[in-house]
Amino acid sequence: MIDDHPALKAGIATMLESTGFFTVCGQTESLSQAVRFVEESDPLPSVIVLDIILGEENGLDFLPMLKKHCAGRKTPMPPVLVYSAFSDPFKIQTAFKLGAAGFLPKTGGKAELLKAIHTILCGKTYVPDELNLKLNGDAGLYSKFTKQEAKVIDLIKSDKTNQQIAEKLCINIRTVENYISRIYFKTGYSSRDEVRQL
Repeated sequence: MIDDHPALKAGIATMLESTGFFTVCGQTESLSQAVRFVEESDPLPSVIVLDIILGEENGLDFLPMLKKHCAGRKTPMPPVLVYSAFSDPFKIQTAFKLGAAGFLPKTGGKAELLKAIHTILCGKTYVPDELNLKLNGDAGLYSKFTKQEAKVIDLIKSDKTNQQIAEKLCINIRTVENYISRIYFKTGYSSRDEVRQL
């Protein structure tokens, strides 16, 4: 499990192991720890539970790292369940594009977490019904944005300032302002608060 909240990790680990079906073979709280754990694991875990926010890091960056590692070892990529406090369509779409097998908000209870894990272990995709409807309904909206605009939206949703966005994307602040103007134009919005609701 990859999450930067120790109490949450401990609680989920206890819950999973109490079922008698699962053994938690590792817990990490950063991308570097997660990558090192994967590199040292043989075999790889049967399933990985991943949070999106890992301190200042984006947990979704782990997915391409895992995919590259598995390709190098010529071994199947274990299914990854993204388990996050965020549940907006943009983050869900991003997770699946990067190779996640399932997405579950942290508001889901014990039974739903177990259902999600069992579903992806069976080779199926898991998204709660209410999120799946929302995701499908908003798919056309996200197709309007370029890849860079989508990154800016994601950073706005993470409450980053224009300066922080510029530093993160290695661009100048005027370019960030231009991207935000285009996002406002495409959505009809006029504030960052509205963009956070995408």
